[in-house]
Amino acid sequence: MFGLGILDVAFIAVYFLSVVIIGFWSARRVKNQEDYFLAGRRFGKLIQTFAAFGQGTSSDSAVGVTTTTFRDGAAGIWSALNLLFATPVFWLVSPWYRRLRIITLGDFFEERYGSKLMAGTYAVFQVLLFMLSLSLAFNAMSKTVLALTPKTVDQLSVVEKVEHDKAVELSELETMDHSKLSQQQQSKLEELRIENPKRVFSGINKSALIWLVSVIILIYAVSGGLEAAFITDTLQGVCIIILSILLIPFIFSEINTVYGGSGPLEAFRTMHEKLPESTFEIFGSPSTIDFTWYYILALCVLNMAGVVVQANQLVANGSAKDEYTARLGFTSGMYMKRICTLLWGLLALAAILLYGDSVRDPDLIWGHTTRELLGPLNAGLIGLMIACLMAAAMSTADCFMITTSSLLTHNVYRPLFPGKEERSYVRVGRFLGAFTIIGGALLALTFDSMLQQMKMIWEFGIIFAAPFWFGMLWRRTGRKAAWMSIVITLVIFFLLPLMIPIISPGIRGNEHLLKMTQARSVERRYVARQMDVDRRELEIAEWDRGNADGNSIGDSPEALTVGKGFTKIYVLPRKDIFWTKEIRRDNDGMLRGHGMLSLELVLYDKLGFDLTKNPYALNETLRLMTRTFVPFFIIFVLSFVLRDDNDKERIDRFFVKMKTRVNADRAIDEKQLELSYAEPSRFDHLKMFPNSKWEMMKWTRVDVVGFIAAVLVAFLILAAMYVMINLGGKLL
Repeated sequence: MFGLGILDVAFIAVYFLSVVIIGFWSARRVKNQEDYFLAGRRFGKLIQTFAAFGQGTSSDSAVGVTTTTFRDGAAGIWSALNLLFATPVFWLVSPWYRRLRIITLGDFFEERYGSKLMAGTYAVFQVLLFMLSLSLAFNAMSKTVLALTPKTVDQLSVVEKVEHDKAVELSELETMDHSKLSQQQQSKLEELRIENPKRVFSGINKSALIWLVSVIILIYAVSGGLEAAFITDTLQGVCIIILSILLIPFIFSEINTVYGGSGPLEAFRTMHEKLPESTFEIFGSPSTIDFTWYYILALCVLNMAGVVVQANQLVANGSAKDEYTARLGFTSGMYMKRICTLLWGLLALAAILLYGDSVRDPDLIWGHTTRELLGPLNAGLIGLMIACLMAAAMSTADCFMITTSSLLTHNVYRPLFPGKEERSYVRVGRFLGAFTIIGGALLALTFDSMLQQMKMIWEFGIIFAAPFWFGMLWRRTGRKAAWMSIVITLVIFFLLPLMIPIISPGIRGNEHLLKMTQARSVERRYVARQMDVDRRELEIAEWDRGNADGNSIGDSPEALTVGKGFTKIYVLPRKDIFWTKEIRRDNDGMLRGHGMLSLELVLYDKLGFDLTKNPYALNETLRLMTRTFVPFFIIFVLSFVLRDDNDKERIDRFFVKMKTRVNADRAIDEKQLELSYAEPSRFDHLKMFPNSKWEMMKWTRVDVVGFIAAVLVAFLILAAMYVMINLGGKLL
């Protein structure tokens, strides 16, 4: 069936059956909104750890890292590791979510700013964000599953065969030294890069696959709520770990078979001996367009600002029985993801060695590697991998579904229809949660580039980031300033970039806005390794064929030997500046920009900056940093300019609640809250800046020790990455 064996199908069926049973079992324990949306706040450290790991790790995590690493070398690992040094911050902010003692993060905006409208607006935008996130997970899962079931060339349709042949031609042109290409070949290369043809076509229908997974998620998550989601996340977390390590011993064994040697250490040494030096450049690889050090720094700052305001953070932490459980579970779960990220990157580096010359689309490398290594065994391992990929996608999807269900129910439906029975709200929540899964599935069928989707997700959280951070830390921040920050950020960075091309479609063909970065030649000096030698032999053979036809230019490329120094010239392709997707030639033959218009870069251009001379990563860094800091600047300034519209009693109750530690015993916790509400200044002596409007608290011993430990773990992971990437071959 679709190229799968009986054991493969059995693994998938057993997994589906297991999660459905968990869903129906959990449904019996749902009595009210807190049971359904937060599982009664009764989870301990183990479930919290796997819940954080599961909701933060989807199929796009593993597949996305292998995609970017396969394409960009070791620097591509930063696509998922860019939050490494933001992770210790989770140790400090996780208790916030538990101390809020609310059902959704939308309730924070209602409680802090006294605005149900702000809470409802936040809910709607989070639903859109989660739909986009789910589309990314579904796309990653489907791309890999489709790669596991490819059509052979003779099974392709006429249209598919034409596109396949173009992809083969593009791959051949990109492997050649650009300086040796004829003018005709250079023009063809540029044209094919814009067209970006597909090389792999599957016998499985992508739409049917995505809808099947969506239905399974709906069955168990709608039934059992967050408890079902988090219990299945524990099962799915184990599957994700299996997914992370399953292929590594097989790919090391294959390297030893192809190149000689035995054991993982020999395979590791072979990688370092044969892969080009440029593959192991963590920063500044000339072939790396998207992950320079300054772009990674910009991403880290952006994500640190925006990730804390994602609604699933409240769900992941607010379901814990106390705040220590919340912070330990969440931080541990996030570090589990960081460790797995290194394994995904290692797999991708090994895949470059084996399949670097045969796979055109980096998004397909995980599936291609799985099929090549596990398929011949006929042991059901491809089915296990598919089940793990589905588990990875579903572990995120179920949490997002419950989160958006609670947001729409609690912050949109409840204010419109107050006074309903708890079971009524639960029924509505089950219904509304389905919209997220359906929306994510529809978006997955619309978008195709996973990196493009990741970028949109990274940036979307910034809309509400400033009101959240300032609302938590600065008493002076008022409703008007928060609203202005939200509205200005939304309009300038999202609505106008989206609407302007719709209202005035001709702008997509505007010559000025079709400007691209300059194709840049970068010269690097390397010591030749085996792959360099093999590729040079192909270039020489191609030059000889062209010379025979009268198409070659210049002298034949110089032959290489292992260990010989050589100079390599990279020609970085031109990249669009003002459009979030790409510039491509439409059916009428005209070039047009696609996606949203980057107004901040248009502004820099109008101010006289020549963005065409910048590397693509530098333009992206300018855009990200503008989006990150402008909202914070707006809210800070307007909090001084606008009249303070805070209600003192509401603000006093909010901040004293946030200073009152959570007790796992509900009765004791409620009594402590009553004491705090009766005396709002009860904990003011613990403020870092007494007699000021800043509400940062002095760090406790647990804060200090935990934060230092978290920072040390981050450095250990970075050290492990450095050893794996740069020193592995030498140490072995």
